[in-house]
Amino acid sequence: MNVNAAIAAVAALAGLCTGVIAMLAFRWSEREQAKPTRSSLHTDAALPPGVDTVLSVLRSSAVVLDEADAVVKASSAAYALGLVRGGKLAVEPMLAMARDTRRDGEIRQIELDLPRRGTGRGDALAVSARVAPLGSRLVLLLVEDLTEARRIEAVRRDFVANVSHELKTPVGALSLLSEAVMDASDDPEAVNRFAGRMQVEATRLSSLVQELIDLSRVQNDDPLEDAEPVRVDELVAEAMDRCRHQAGTKQITMAAGGTADLRVWGNRGQLAAALGNLVENAVNYSPARTRVGIAARRIPATGGDLIEVAVTDQGIGISTTDRERIFERFYRVDPARSRQTGGTGLGLAIVKHVAASHGGEVTVWSAEGQGSTFTLRLPEAGAARDRDRSAGEPGEPYDSGSDLDAEDGDRPYETFTNDQLSAPEVLP
Repeated sequence: MNVNAAIAAVAALAGLCTGVIAMLAFRWSEREQAKPTRSSLHTDAALPPGVDTVLSVLRSSAVVLDEADAVVKASSAAYALGLVRGGKLAVEPMLAMARDTRRDGEIRQIELDLPRRGTGRGDALAVSARVAPLGSRLVLLLVEDLTEARRIEAVRRDFVANVSHELKTPVGALSLLSEAVMDASDDPEAVNRFAGRMQVEATRLSSLVQELIDLSRVQNDDPLEDAEPVRVDELVAEAMDRCRHQAGTKQITMAAGGTADLRVWGNRGQLAAALGNLVENAVNYSPARTRVGIAARRIPATGGDLIEVAVTDQGIGISTTDRERIFERFYRVDPARSRQTGGTGLGLAIVKHVAASHGGEVTVWSAEGQGSTFTLRLPEAGAARDRDRSAGEPGEPYDSGSDLDAEDGDRPYETFTNDQLSAPEVLP
C-alpha cells in the first residue's frame, strides 16, 4: 500500500513539473516573438502615421530609405522600373542623392536615363527623381517615368518641322511663279505656262492643308459619337469615283468585288476618307495599263465579326524597310514620285488613325515589283450582322473568280466575284 502511494506521489510530481516547464516554454516563446527582428525593423510600421496611405495613391514610383540605406517601403512601380533589387536601391546616382539629402536635409532633383530592365534593346527609360527628407531618419524618393512624355514631345517637334517644310515648298513655289508671271507680262505663252504651274502648286497646298485638318479631326474627335451603320459598297463606290479621273488618265482599270451588302459601324465621313486614301494611293503608285481591285468580306473574330476591305494594286511595291514606316506622318516611300503625284505623306497616317478610333486596324502586304495589298479591318454593324444571320446568309470567303495575276497565286485578296466589274489582265 505504501509502495502504491509512493508511485502515485511521484507521478503527480512529474506531471506538475511537466506543466510548469510547458508554461515557461510558452511564455518564453511569446516573449521571443514580441521582440523586434532585423526584418521587422524595415516594415510599414517604421513609417510615420499616414505616410503609407499617401504613398499608395501616388502615381510616382515611391521608395523610402532608412539611415542604413535599406528600403523600408517601395511601390510596385519601383520594382517594375528596376529601382529596387534585393531590398536595396539599385540606382547609384539616386542613392548618392538620398545620402546627401539625409545629411543636409535639402530637397534634390535629377533626370536620368536608365537601361530598360530585361530587354536587350539600346533604348533607355527617361526618369525624373526627387528626394526629400521624411521625418528625422527616413528619406523619400519619388521617381516619374518621362519616357512617353519625351516621345510625344519628339513626335510633336518632328510634326511641326515637317509641316513647316511641307508648307514652305508650295508657298515658295507660288512666290517664285508669281514673280515670273510679272516679269513675263508681255509674253502670253510664258504667262499661261507659269499660271498653270501656280495652279498645280495651289492645289498641292490646298490638299496639304485639308489633310492636316482631316488628321487633326480624326485624332481629336470621337468618331463613335456620330456612328451609324455604313454600307461598305457605298464607301467603295465613293472611293472609286474619287479616283476615276486619275485612273482614266493612266488607263488603270478599277474593279470591286467580294461579299455584297456588308455594313460597318462608324463615322461615314472618316471611313470614306480612309478608304478613299487607300484607293488613291493604289492608283497613284500603279503604272499605266494595270488594275486596282477593291474587295470586301466578313471574317469571324472574337467579340464579333469583322469586315475586311482590301485594296490591291500592281504597282511598284514597298520594301521591307519602308513597310515599317509607311503609316508615319509625312513619310513617303519615294519623295520624288510623291511630288509628281501630289502626295503629302499624310494619307496613310489618316487611315491608321481612323482604323484605330473605330476599333479596327490597317495592315499591308507588299513585294517590290509585284504590288501591294492594304487591308482595312473594321467591326461589323451589329444590326446588319444579326439581320444577315436571321436571313440565313452567312458571310462567305471570296469566290474564285478572275485572278489579278495568275502567276502569284499566294497573293492575298486577288479574286473578285462581280463579273460585271471584271477587268482584263495587265495590258501589253
